[in-house]
Amino acid sequence: MATTSSPALADAARAVLRIALGAVFFAHGWQKFFEYTIPGAQGAFAQMGVPAAQVAAPIAAGLELVGGALLIVGLLTRVAATLLAVEMLGALFLVHVSAGMFVEKGGMELVLLLAAGAAAVALVGPGRISLGAAIFGRSSGRLAAIAA
Repeated sequence: MATTSSPALADAARAVLRIALGAVFFAHGWQKFFEYTIPGAQGAFAQMGVPAAQVAAPIAAGLELVGGALLIVGLLTRVAATLLAVEMLGALFLVHVSAGMFVEKGGMELVLLLAAGAAAVALVGPGRISLGAAIFGRSSGRLAAIAA
């Protein structure tokens, strides 16, 4: 079977993954701020056994809201995706892994998928269909790699 490599398809795949992940993270950050509210999120984090829940909840909410928005537009993508992947690994090991795989039992399937997706975006970058590429271009050196 012959394989073909298409930069346009690779950029489209990066954009699809980045935007979908960004939307999920943004929605979860929004939920923590405006539906649960930060005090509610702090209580939920404490109940789940998250250390320093009073600090962790607003940090998680802000990271998910801002990081999700950055993924959607493709700006500071590698930084945002790395921070979100680390956050999801924390959630995975602190809360979800002990509950098994499935989310209906508090399991790890969602956070594992979000961690893997964010790590993948951090590794490959946003692609050319992104605000970072539009502003900094593909080969503008080190700053473009960080900003994109």
